[in-house]
Amino acid sequence: MVSVAPLLLFVWMGVALAASLDDDDSAVETAGHSVDLSTAPRVDVNAPTQLVPLYERDKRIHGLPPFQALVDAAPEGSTLRPKPGLYAGPVHLTKKLTIDGGGQATIDGGDKGTVFVLETNGVVLRGIHLTGSGSSHDTDDACLNVRGHNNNIENLVIDNCLFGIDLKQSNNNIVRGNNIRSKVAELGARGDGLRLWYSMKNRIEGNTVVDSRDMVVWYSSGNYFLNNQGAHSRYSIHFMFANDNVLEGNRFYDNSVGVYLMYTENTTMRNNVISHSNGSTGMGIGFKEASSTLLENNEIIYNAVGLSADLSPFQPDTKIILKNNRIAYNGIAISFNSGLEGYDVTGNTFEGNITNMAVAAGGNARSNLWHGNYWDDYEGFDRNNDGVGDTPYELYDYADRIWMEIPYARFFKNAPLMEAIDFLEKLAPFSSPDLMLRDDAPLFHKPVRART
Repeated sequence: MVSVAPLLLFVWMGVALAASLDDDDSAVETAGHSVDLSTAPRVDVNAPTQLVPLYERDKRIHGLPPFQALVDAAPEGSTLRPKPGLYAGPVHLTKKLTIDGGGQATIDGGDKGTVFVLETNGVVLRGIHLTGSGSSHDTDDACLNVRGHNNNIENLVIDNCLFGIDLKQSNNNIVRGNNIRSKVAELGARGDGLRLWYSMKNRIEGNTVVDSRDMVVWYSSGNYFLNNQGAHSRYSIHFMFANDNVLEGNRFYDNSVGVYLMYTENTTMRNNVISHSNGSTGMGIGFKEASSTLLENNEIIYNAVGLSADLSPFQPDTKIILKNNRIAYNGIAISFNSGLEGYDVTGNTFEGNITNMAVAAGGNARSNLWHGNYWDDYEGFDRNNDGVGDTPYELYDYADRIWMEIPYARFFKNAPLMEAIDFLEKLAPFSSPDLMLRDDAPLFHKPVRART
């Protein structure tokens, strides 16, 4: 005879879970919006970092003074100013301290495990050179692993580390003025220069991340990214399931992808420069099922694709707003992988792009708002000198539809033969071309942009 005890236990657990959800209606927001995790209790979902002891690390650091001894000897709440020189890792900080290396102290992890674990609140870590983590992705070997709140992490130099600064379930921290570089490796084998995982309301300001894999922001909301620089990496910054984040004044260049917004809501991007994202997958800004996004006064220049949109905006009745941006000298200015509505495109400058727009699957972008943009290929006049073209700007598809629908044909889209066919179709169309977009009030003069 089969026992019913396991079944009764399962039913009891389900009833208890339902009751707990009923007791806290604020745990889940209205349908169509994300769960608010900012006030959720801190739970160690990730396994604790296992620090490899000093004797198992490279012999080059065995004769160095261990930095952990200085940390252990410093009274809680005090300021530790180590003497200039080399020190051996690892370090595990679990009490409130100010550590100021003055830019002259180096902690070497001996190429094994993580160099420094900050697992407390209210710490100031400043002016230290961290180097020599391990190379294991399984254990997320990093120069600095942060698991705490309200910490200031400033002016660190981080190199020869798989992951640079790794924030996990860490809120209200300031990460400012750090220089981060990964280990020398193939692009996909590097670690992330800066990673936020379930980390809310952090201020990431004035950091330089180069030669890493990605800067990632996953399940992390309400963060502010100001005046950072990212270069020579895969994704300068990759958001996923991350809402209410702000990017302002950043410089991202020479990456495969500048900014990628994946399953995000309420992202704001202002006054950023995103350039030279080239290669077969190169794009300045990518949208993947993203909603409620504002792009304002950004420079999106010299990319294979300026903006690439896939099933975005995703949430019903939301918009992606492009306002006063300069989208220039890209292969394709805007590429839509689907014909969704919900784009407001106003006051932007489109110049020097090989193609201003591409839409997959035979679609068009007419259902979106296009108003008051500058188009360098506008062929109308401004007889009343009001700064607005007398006739609408209209973009039609001619022979270029071939490479939109057949990806392999994109290689030939600027070939002389394709250009000749395109010219002939515009002169005497073989068939009625499809109207891709109409701007009813195109700017006649190129706007003068303030330097960002």
